[in-house]
Amino acid sequence: MFEVYILESLPKPSKYYIGHTKDLKNRLNKHNRGLVKSTKNARPWKVIYSEIFNTKNIAYRRELKIKSYKGGEAFKRLIKTGASHSGNCSRL
Repeated sequence: MFEVYILESLPKPSKYYIGHTKDLKNRLNKHNRGLVKSTKNARPWKVIYSEIFNTKNIAYRRELKIKSYKGGEAFKRLIKTGASHSGNCSRL
């Protein structure tokens, strides 16, 4: 199983990071320890959204889709309303 996730930085103003992983707990730990180059300057991070997929390929395609509307109204609705209703997704 693979998860697409959205992180929010706790320092204000908030920043967002979108990624996918096989082990969300471990990946979040790496983000918060400063081991991910693109997120180390906005620590700490918290998971605000996730979706679970059966394959890495599907998760990656969903990650790209979310990134395509990052910061827009679709992105704001996504993090406000929760995961889609596709049946193989869940929200943290």
